[in-house]
This record gives sequence, structure tokens and C-alpha cells, in this order.
Amino acid sequence: MREFSLPALYEVPSDGNLTDLIRRNAAQHPDVAVMSRKVGGVWTDVDATQFLAEVRGVAKGLIAAGVEAGDRVALLSRTRYEWVLLDFAIWSAGAVTVPVYETSSPEQIQWILGDSGATLCVVETEAHQESVVSVQDDLPALKGIWRIDDDTIARMSALGEEEVSDETLDRRMAAAKADDPATIVYTSGTTGRPKGCVLTHRSFFAECGNVVERLKPLFRTGECSVLLFLPAAHVFGRLVEVASVMAPIKLGCVPDIKNLTDELASFRPTLILGVPRVFEKVYNAARAKAQADGRGKVFDRAASTAIAYSRALSTAQGPSFG
Repeated sequence: MREFSLPALYEVPSDGNLTDLIRRNAAQHPDVAVMSRKVGGVWTDVDATQFLAEVRGVAKGLIAAGVEAGDRVALLSRTRYEWVLLDFAIWSAGAVTVPVYETSSPEQIQWILGDSGATLCVVETEAHQESVVSVQDDLPALKGIWRIDDDTIARMSALGEEEVSDETLDRRMAAAKADDPATIVYTSGTTGRPKGCVLTHRSFFAECGNVVERLKPLFRTGECSVLLFLPAAHVFGRLVEVASVMAPIKLGCVPDIKNLTDELASFRPTLILGVPRVFEKVYNAARAKAQADGRGKVFDRAASTAIAYSRALSTAQGPSFG
């Protein structure tokens, strides 16, 4: 067995937590779009100042609802703007996010919420809410269930506006240290019950910081963007989320990959990260559409050229003019 190692490209902060990123973005890039969300079917940018304000509002709501520093807050939802917003709001309240796959059964939900000791569960749909309610009697630590809807941000913010001061929130945002848990990600459970993997704020800084440094040309602030369609409950999806905020570059979220080809065309990301089956699906859908429009040969030639160009980038000579 041989061991390989490379020097780190990113110097991890000696302390602090992931909420430092959104405060830094608002201070250094106040008018830069760091998020984009669908409003009335149209992608609408959210700048760093607005995102920080929304995170602070929701975090105050969480604190007013009784969330204490170190509490586990479960998040049962598809990938969407509110997922990212809530993730940073939970951290801002000094708590720990526990992602739950939106396809989880009531039995799986009961195990994850019970094992993590979640005190609050935020769900996306009525069906999710019903699943949690059906096992709530077996979850003595669970104090409440919140559901994401069109008024979620406003309601959460209003809840904490009168009860939680800015000073109280600032103390909570600074409560977590680098080696404190940021999230508990549960495994798929293929070899038994899912096991909770504790990831610290420092681990996210180290992983995402080195990704951004290694791929700097792909993470140019104000120029680059990424469309997240992977499950945010999976650690790869979280890496995309945090790396985008760390850079920062504009992040858009897609809850359903059925219309991914159309979403890519409307959002026009400069960077996409995914797994092979997703790219195969996008490629096959685009090729089928080109063939249906009588442009199949043009599409195939373009694909061959793109492959040849990509391979040539790895050679000493680089791509030829041809």
C-alpha cells in the first residue's frame, strides 16, 4: 500500500463557522448575485446583502421557536432555494442541520430524527408533514414541525422580529466553533440502518476551500454560476452549495430533474456538477430533440468536436485550429 499526499491549497481558518461566509459576502460583494430563485417561473437574482438579511430573519424565527445552540434541526425537502436559506439559518441560530431525503419512508424519518435527537423538523410538502406526524409519538425530543410554503420566509422572520434582538442573533452566529458539528449526514443504509456522519464546520472549510482554489477559473465571482440539481441531503450536493457560497458565485437550485434540460437552457450556468446518469439523461434528451428537428447529424458532429477538443486540452500541443 502506498500513500499519496498533496499540500493544501486553502488555509482553513483557525476558528469560526460557515456563517462567516455570508457575512463576508455581504461586506465584500454586497450587490453581487449569489443566489437565484424561480419567481413566477422566472429566474430572479438574490444579491449577497438580501441573502444575508433573509438568513438572519429566518434564524431569528428559529430562535424564537425555541431552537437552542447545538440543537439538531431536520430538513426534509427537495433541493430548492429555501433549502440553502434554511441551512444557513440553522447554522446562524447555532444549531446543526440534519438532512433527510425527500423520498424517505416514515420508518426512515423516525430513525433519523430519533437517532439525531432533532428538536424541530422543517418539511416541504403536506405528504412530508403527514409522514413526520405519523411517527411523532415516538420522537420525544421533537418539539415542532414547520412546513415550507410561499409565506415561509415572511412568517419565520415575523416570528422572531419582536422577540429576538440583533445582538442575540449575532451571539448565536458566533457560537459555533470550527470543530463543532455543522451537520449530521445519514448514509443510505444499504448495510443496515443509516448511520449519522458528523461533519464539522472545519471539514467544510477544508473540502470546499480546496475545491474553489483548485478550480479558480470556474469560480469567478460576478461571472460564474452553478445550477444545483443534486439532492441537497447528499454530501455532494452540500459541497456544491457551500463551495458556491464560499467563492462566491451565483447558485440556482432545481427541485425536479424531469425538466433539467429546459432549466439548463433558461438558467445558463457556466458550471454544472453531477453524476454520470444525469449527464447521460441530458445528452440523450438533447440528441433526441435534435434528431426530431432534423438536426441529428449536426448535433453528432458538434458532440464529436467537443470530445476531440476536450481530449486535446490534455495534450502538450493543445487543441489545433481545426
